[in-house]
Amino acid sequence: MLTTKIGKVGKVLICGMKGVGKTALLEQLIYGNVSVETEFHPTIEDIYVASVDSGRGSREILRLHDSAGLQGKAQLPRHYIHFPDGFALVYDPTDPSSLDMLADIKQDIERNKEKKDVPIIVLANMRSKRREAPPSIFPAQHTNSVNPANQMEIVLNRAIAWCSRERIKHYTVNAMERPSLYDPFINLCARLHPPQTKSTFPQLRQVMQKTQKSDV
Repeated sequence: MLTTKIGKVGKVLICGMKGVGKTALLEQLIYGNVSVETEFHPTIEDIYVASVDSGRGSREILRLHDSAGLQGKAQLPRHYIHFPDGFALVYDPTDPSSLDMLADIKQDIERNKEKKDVPIIVLANMRSKRREAPPSIFPAQHTNSVNPANQMEIVLNRAIAWCSRERIKHYTVNAMERPSLYDPFINLCARLHPPQTKSTFPQLRQVMQKTQKSDV
């Protein structure tokens, strides 16, 4: 009977502003059952388990911790910072304040996380694209408003530039499109469990032992 070897377990925290679609991303990634009609209640805390094909003859396990969305100047609880092996920061490209919050979250992680260089990815959740409003029967009062599509493009460009400066991988995903979610979490899993190279230390010890004997 053929069996698949189970690899290591990595703990990942999914965090960001309230309402950016963190739970929708996870439900779609794990179960593939999310549609535009799906309704979600505010998350307190939840855990999803994913089995990821590492391509190395084993399947790695990701424990994905869904967290309550943050509001205002709220910070991540301390235990959310200490236990994860990696972080996925989610924002809504139609809401600039949700991107601004990610910078605060990252600074909080860096200040309080004992392990440095912890893997972090940023996800722009395009599922938050709002539907076009019906034409108004009233004439516009001003013409200085920014087109929503242009506003979203501005926020995406800001996010990509920030991620480049911070050396964080940025992904544009859509909670309505399951395949768009695969690469971010497969790549995050690979960063959590990089392949180990075979050590040459045993051979070096043998050489040293032979050298010591010849010197006697």
